[in-house]
Amino acid sequence: MTSNIRDDFMLRKDWRLLNNGSFGACPLPVFEAYQQWQREFEEHPGGFMSRQRELLTEARTALADYLHTDQSRLAFVTNATMGVNVAAHSLRSWLKPGDEVLTTNHEYGACNHAWQFNTGKAGAHYINQPTPLPTPASNDSEEANRLAKENFVETFWAGVTPRTRVIYLSHTTSPTALTFPLEELCKRAREADILTVIDGAHVPGQRDLFLDDIGADFYTGNCHKWMNGPKGTAFLHVRPEVQHLIEPLIVGHGWWPDKASEQPLVDYVEQYGTRDISGFLAVPAAIDYMKTHDWPSVRARCHGMALAVKRKLEDHFDTESICPDHFDWFSQLCPVRLPDNTDMPKLGAILREQYRIEIPMINFNGTKIARLSVQIYTSQEELDTFVQAVTTHLPDCLEL
Repeated sequence: MTSNIRDDFMLRKDWRLLNNGSFGACPLPVFEAYQQWQREFEEHPGGFMSRQRELLTEARTALADYLHTDQSRLAFVTNATMGVNVAAHSLRSWLKPGDEVLTTNHEYGACNHAWQFNTGKAGAHYINQPTPLPTPASNDSEEANRLAKENFVETFWAGVTPRTRVIYLSHTTSPTALTFPLEELCKRAREADILTVIDGAHVPGQRDLFLDDIGADFYTGNCHKWMNGPKGTAFLHVRPEVQHLIEPLIVGHGWWPDKASEQPLVDYVEQYGTRDISGFLAVPAAIDYMKTHDWPSVRARCHGMALAVKRKLEDHFDTESICPDHFDWFSQLCPVRLPDNTDMPKLGAILREQYRIEIPMINFNGTKIARLSVQIYTSQEELDTFVQAVTTHLPDCLEL
């Protein structure tokens, strides 16, 4: 499958691109749908804009079906960072001086900045709860998996205080590629009258999402990473009970000084003048692409390939996994632990310059992680070359 499917993508064939998690890749059938919408806009701008609300509603409905929710709970945003910014900006006027927003030390830098900026304006505090990696748990037993989840929930919840008003978490983290067990935390937060904001940038496409069941008040995710959508396509999901809190990042036609919107997600988040919405309208084509290629099978195959690489390298260097080797903790975005004295910039440079391998080499508080992405287009040859390159050169990249 992989040799043929690679032709669906415009990715350079002289590079081994093991970094789908950062930017994604859009297959040609989806990209062509995207360009077709752009052409339609150019051919009759007035006619296209007169249908903008209708077209976005149709695309939103297709996305809502895929995410097992209702389109009235969704708005399109350009990326998950924008989704987090909408939530943080909207809650700024709701927070009071001295209130706390609780998070982990696994979060994405740009979104940390968004919260620091907005809590600072509100006189509130952005609290970083150190959350250890769920080791030792380097096996795939159900018991190890259960204990790791329980430990994560309890460790994080220990940071909750009477001043905690918001919990902000990644669903799948950027630096460690870990998928956190959210449902229990969202349930506890609801019972404690704490709002939850979830950054699901890496999750759509990697996992089946039942957004209403997760129970987060705000959940944002990208369509351009693992869903195969065009760049700059993402969504924000907001429970109806808290939609009245939404405030526009950009004030446009959807906001009125003398009345509140009955559809704040659409009016305040999507409606702000002429812009290219073609990527959003192509999201249904991305969903169709996944359906056509039996995405649950693709996901399982990619996870299995990633897990095999992880085990080969961790066994070879006798490193302990940062999490149980279980799908609950990682899917196609996979944390491969390397020796803690690895010179990651040096190793990364060798991979790029000698093997044309692109993969993030991460130093997470002293824990060295190669963040491996395995997508539908990734070949076994690419993974074998990566394993060979690391086993060959890593011994020369160890710091004494």
